[in-house]
Amino acid sequence: MSELAVTGGTVLAPGGPVPSAVFVAQGRIVSVRAVVGTTGQEHDGPDGRIENGTVGAGAERSVVDAPVQDDADPAAGERSPAAGGVPGPSLRTPAPHLDATGLLVAPGFIDLQCNGAVGVDLTSEPERLGEVAAALPRWGVTSWLPTVVTAPPSARAHAMAALAAFDDPAAAVPLGLHLEGPFLAPERRGAHDPSHLAPPSVDLVAAEGWAAATGVALVTLAPELPGALDVVRTLVARGVTVAAGHSSATAAQAAAALDAGVTYVTHLFNAMAPLHHREPGLAGVALTDERARVGLIADGIHVDPVVARLAARALGDRLSLVTDAVAALGAGPGAGTLGSLGVEVAAADLSVRLPDGTLAGSTLALDRAVRNAVAFAGLDLAAAVRAVTATPAAVLGLADRGVVAPGAVADLVLLTPEGEVVATVVGGRVVYDTRRAS
Repeated sequence: MSELAVTGGTVLAPGGPVPSAVFVAQGRIVSVRAVVGTTGQEHDGPDGRIENGTVGAGAERSVVDAPVQDDADPAAGERSPAAGGVPGPSLRTPAPHLDATGLLVAPGFIDLQCNGAVGVDLTSEPERLGEVAAALPRWGVTSWLPTVVTAPPSARAHAMAALAAFDDPAAAVPLGLHLEGPFLAPERRGAHDPSHLAPPSVDLVAAEGWAAATGVALVTLAPELPGALDVVRTLVARGVTVAAGHSSATAAQAAAALDAGVTYVTHLFNAMAPLHHREPGLAGVALTDERARVGLIADGIHVDPVVARLAARALGDRLSLVTDAVAALGAGPGAGTLGSLGVEVAAADLSVRLPDGTLAGSTLALDRAVRNAVAFAGLDLAAAVRAVTATPAAVLGLADRGVVAPGAVADLVLLTPEGEVVATVVGGRVVYDTRRAS
């Protein structure tokens, strides 16, 4: 893959925003160079240093001190970015440039829960996964979990096959499937077809081959159901992250689930027992137990902005923003589907509901979720971006995504100071840029 230099921007680095240039080769970040001096136009100097006019010209330092090594591996497991770098290009060799002047350079966004977009419902039409993946970079998403709601076994098998066949370097990378169901509490099923719900079963997991090796990255289940904790332990042993959701679990049952290996909570407050001062339930444990990272749909519909602020304050860097987007994202209002159920997207607020009024996913884009988190929860932009980058990467145990650092996968988003997406880079390839001539 060709080299790329992203210059002129301010990098949202682990230690804070720093005016920096980012150098990429072979799909990985090989160097992040902070620039000293802020006058004049940044450019590659003749000796390969980064210069900004005459004030501090040529002065530079590494934003991240981790060395870049020669044994790069694909994103997986608990490896740090420094453990998987690539041979770096000589900074003396000019590289193609992506101009980030006046913009923020953030890690690529990661959506852990996306049911579809641009008219495609992934549960019923997983073979169209590529269409969704190609659309997501416009909203800053560089990697994601295609989400399959409660459905027959054939639908899950079809989705696994579609994932295995996916190959598009110019699209958001599917990191594995999110199976949301069928092991859900019937009374908390939300917009899941009750005819396809099933009791937790280790045998079903084995028969369908749920494992990281077969493309299952995340499973949401109700941990209080009989047999659920055995399923949790089985899935964790197979490399799958397990989330609690669509659940009536008490606080004691939720804590037992975390003891068994649950590390994530799916869409806090939605499809779960409400927080009560004498029975805090799953929501209370999610807000207070440091072992769990927690998803939140920040569209202002699923969770009131006041409650979103409360959650953000309690969760800190455990907050994971998700969209729970359905086929209507990017497609507009009207009738649609979510799995086997019909839904209606309201023209007034673009909410998605079943005929009985039950919320059925959203039309939320992930960049909008970031801006909403700033507006609703009072987060600064860096904290809101962390909730769609470093935190979801940590949920999946991926240390080389969600960060702008040497050795990390070169997934980047250029943002305005207000959080609007200007350009998106996937694996070192510019796949979306609003400044390109149409």
